[in-house]
Amino acid sequence: MLSLDVGWDVLGVYLENQVSVGLQGSSVGLALALGFGAAYACYYLTSIAKKPKLITGGKKFYEFLRDHCPVVTETYYPPFWCWESRAQTLLRPFVTAKPWVTYRNELIRAPDGGQISLDWFDNDSSSSHPDPPSRPTVLLLPGLTGTSRESYILHMVQQSRELGYRCVVFNNRGVSGEKLLTPRTYCAANTEDLEMVIEHVRKTNPAAPIMAAGVSMGGHRPVLEKNYDIDHVMKAKTIREFDERFTSIMFGYPTNDDYYRDASPIHKLKSVQVPMLCLNAADDVFSPSHAIPIEVVKQNPNLALLITCHGGHIGFLEGLWPRQSTYMDRVFRQFAKAVIEQGGRLNNLQ
Repeated sequence: MLSLDVGWDVLGVYLENQVSVGLQGSSVGLALALGFGAAYACYYLTSIAKKPKLITGGKKFYEFLRDHCPVVTETYYPPFWCWESRAQTLLRPFVTAKPWVTYRNELIRAPDGGQISLDWFDNDSSSSHPDPPSRPTVLLLPGLTGTSRESYILHMVQQSRELGYRCVVFNNRGVSGEKLLTPRTYCAANTEDLEMVIEHVRKTNPAAPIMAAGVSMGGHRPVLEKNYDIDHVMKAKTIREFDERFTSIMFGYPTNDDYYRDASPIHKLKSVQVPMLCLNAADDVFSPSHAIPIEVVKQNPNLALLITCHGGHIGFLEGLWPRQSTYMDRVFRQFAKAVIEQGGRLNNLQ
């Protein structure tokens, strides 16, 4: 019995020591976690969450944006768990919800025999602009291979719906399910189809103010293989290889570099005569900070450039859980409203 009593005493002392060590370990772990959290919060607030840079070609445009688009002077807070450029770019389509939008489709014929698909959101329930002929129209231009069903387009339609505006989405040839009638799709340098669409939209609602918003920059094989080696094209592993084998050939460029030179907006910015706001993240994986033509923007009073430190390519996620809208959506909403309702202040920006 004596040995048993001693055994229990020893066991009790051992357990007491273990509990004490465990509590001390938990305290150390908690302190480390709190310290790391505080350090990360400090890093986030000083290095990640920052106000964007607003660059304009003139004082008048700067003051217009400052007065009517307060988002351009506010701090952009990307999610603390997702601010890296590639993560923002890849996760946006999966994180943000897709608003439900019902379109009215219209196919218009191009001079070369091809057809272009337009998806209209008429917004007939608009209370702020109940008169259809004068209801403001927002022309939306999706990015590369994008259509009216892209999440970022649906959010822009949703923002326009809440403002009471009409939307029309320009789908490039062969990407939205319509039949490709000619062996021609589209490229970043050719604007013939867009010019035709703008003229069509103007004639459809001549009394309605119109503005355009574009994001970033497929077809049917039986038509294209008559003119191109599609098997060779589909083996391309990079965008450059695809353009070399397909796009630059389709539009008659001597070399792929000639196509890229003609497609680059830097050569066209000086001639912009309509007030234009451009949003770009400094960490954009396709258009990084060193490629942004800041000095060219400063030379044209019709141009404004908003640069965020983070956001990736068409990412711009913000807040704790960016399910409903992004920083880009807020910029679009405020700028669209300012242009349509306060556009008179943009006259004579020289």
